[in-house]
Amino acid sequence: MTYLYKDNKYTARQRAENLLSLMTVKEKVGQLNQRLYGFSVYERIYDEIKLTDEFKNEVAKFDGLGVLYGLYRADPWSGKDFDTGLTGELAPKTYNMIQRYVMEHSSLGIPMMLSSECPHGHQALDGYLVPVNLSAGATFHPELLKSAYQVCGKQLKELGVNLALISVLDIVRDPRWGRSEECYSEDPYLSSELAKAAVTGIQSNGIVAVAKHFCAQGEGTGGINASAARIGERELREIHLPAAKACVRAGVKGIMAAYNEIDGIPCHGNKKLLTEILRDEMQFQGVIMADGVAIDQLDVMTGDNELSGAIALKAGVDISLWDTGFSKLNEALNRGLITEEDIDMAVLRVLTLKFELGLFDNPYIEEKDSGAEFTYEKYPEALKLARESAVLLKNKNNTLPLNINKIGSIAVIGPNADEIYHQLGDYTPPINNRDGITVLKGIKDYIKKNNSSIEVKFHKGCGLFEGTEESLRKAAEIADSCDCTILVLGGSSSRFGGASFDINGAARIDAVRDMDCGEGLDSADLRLPGLQNKLAEAVYKTGCSVITVLIQGRPYSIPEIAENSDSVLCAFYPGMKGGQALAEIIFGEISPSGHLPVSIPRHGGQIPVYYNYKNSYAGMKYYDIDNKPLYPFGYGLSYTEFAYSNIRMECIPFETEHKGFKMNLYESGKSNENSYRVSSQVLHSGGLRVNFEISNLGGYDGFSVPQLYIKDLQASTIRRVKELKAFDKIWIPQGETRSCTLNLNEEKLSIWNDKMQFVTEPGEFRLSLTDGSKDIWECSLFLE
Repeated sequence: MTYLYKDNKYTARQRAENLLSLMTVKEKVGQLNQRLYGFSVYERIYDEIKLTDEFKNEVAKFDGLGVLYGLYRADPWSGKDFDTGLTGELAPKTYNMIQRYVMEHSSLGIPMMLSSECPHGHQALDGYLVPVNLSAGATFHPELLKSAYQVCGKQLKELGVNLALISVLDIVRDPRWGRSEECYSEDPYLSSELAKAAVTGIQSNGIVAVAKHFCAQGEGTGGINASAARIGERELREIHLPAAKACVRAGVKGIMAAYNEIDGIPCHGNKKLLTEILRDEMQFQGVIMADGVAIDQLDVMTGDNELSGAIALKAGVDISLWDTGFSKLNEALNRGLITEEDIDMAVLRVLTLKFELGLFDNPYIEEKDSGAEFTYEKYPEALKLARESAVLLKNKNNTLPLNINKIGSIAVIGPNADEIYHQLGDYTPPINNRDGITVLKGIKDYIKKNNSSIEVKFHKGCGLFEGTEESLRKAAEIADSCDCTILVLGGSSSRFGGASFDINGAARIDAVRDMDCGEGLDSADLRLPGLQNKLAEAVYKTGCSVITVLIQGRPYSIPEIAENSDSVLCAFYPGMKGGQALAEIIFGEISPSGHLPVSIPRHGGQIPVYYNYKNSYAGMKYYDIDNKPLYPFGYGLSYTEFAYSNIRMECIPFETEHKGFKMNLYESGKSNENSYRVSSQVLHSGGLRVNFEISNLGGYDGFSVPQLYIKDLQASTIRRVKELKAFDKIWIPQGETRSCTLNLNEEKLSIWNDKMQFVTEPGEFRLSLTDGSKDIWECSLFLE
């Protein structure tokens, strides 16, 4: 018997193939299972760790352990906090203890992989947290997000995490969905660029990103979590697959399947999706992981748990999560539902990944306190994301920024003014309160830092779901007594106010007290929860100047807020330093630069309000409401003013005498309009670029966010009224000018045609350039 797998002179694949040949079926099945809740495999008594019998029995059952989920997870569901969970040097010591036990009780010495949640930073004690995805989407800044995830990846690596579970594939198409906060955007291109950035950043540290969820989970029926995605293949390919494609191109090594079904086929049992599209078409080479208990949920279709496991395996799933169906693969094999070759294919992928990660050669980690190193002062990326994500929606008479030298008193009112967990989103661990900055604390800190004597008065007014007429009246009195009021409203995905949970960790609707968003909290009503609209009305009636700050995990319908506030700032769960970032914006230390990653509806009955609807109908056309969203995708104001000039289109590479490219100017109504004709060969060989200059004419340094959209006017299938195809984020000091280039290539102008082929088609396109608050430039492009 030859043990080549122990010799690192061979490739990971060769070592994996050799090891596979030595394994029993029981051992093979064990490598595909991830049944344990990692936070339940140990008991902590002061600073001593004891491994549970449940853990030891699982290792014995499979002669090893394939993957362990959530060893470091800490939150109300896991029951782990700073007294009962893993922190400091105790965390790596426990990891090494578990890894050692697994290897010593595996006849072939196979190490386990460790997976951990990282939807917006590591969900662990002392985990480095960043703003939620919807907040990151508002930055329109992929490079900044990449830097933030490099920090997260570095911390995960030091703790021995191999598989980082990151939410990067979901597209929010219905904001009633409680997991809207986990999406970057309603737009596939913006989402793809940010997903690629997150994957690249986290994998730069030598760990694996498991990108989730695949696919179309954001298209659920009525916004209900894990419900059917009632779409066809074209919608799937145009809206929901691009983010996965971008991640595969970026080298992602893990994908997690989604709970939902698409046209009657659950994603976990969808061979066309997981194998034909993901593996064969996109050329994905990594592992596919199931979502929690999702394989067992196939029983609704099969009525047979062993068959459910077999269907998931044959569809392409490699690693389970908390289910029993995959633990019965041996039984499925004996029944002829699968072959050993089916098992071997999945096991080979898992073992190859373990060798690639170096686990066989270096299975243990340094036992040091890594949490102490990852401070928000040392790594300011979380603060930068918070600063760049705040979206200024309204600024009547330039109410903002406030002049700190001309204000004597400020009222800070609202349920989200001083609740740090309301800023952090779902999948958040217990935090050290000294690190978190609420809006109230941010304002007080800013005033103190600038040696100002402004008096700050605070009143909560109401909670998310509770309050009294007396508390509303008292809050209004305080607002009336001050020079201006900062009204902090919104929602919360905090599990720390009280909740119970399903077997997969989702919050149970009947047991939440301080949540209106997050996994399991879908909403039929998009108005602000509780008494918040009444609180706002009471404050507005005082006649005082009101700046409304919305801290939220989904876009709410806020027509009254928008009408009656002097200024409105939107912050999608801005994270630990969100209060500092918002205070800096309110007082004008920085200019807001966020742009909406999702459209804001006027009313819940207006859903869907996404901007890129099909051109075959009049979107949002109802007799009793305006046929536009309250604020559209891409919208955002600034304190400064930008001017665009010298806008021109060129070939890539540019050739002044290129045979296939020429420009015509012609009269169109009252203005001259650019018209370009280009051959398909030009697109294929390099593409086009739109060049221009941006000047900052205002009184503040700031970011400009140019956005380039297309509308396909001649195609073999119905196209969309507008599609984002390029954007940038450019820092421009006041009084200065910067050059910018936005590129269009063959892929960006291609469509899935009537034969479901991805091709470019001859015809006319309408191009438009905007900065999110005003239209800048338009042209016609004729593709020949």
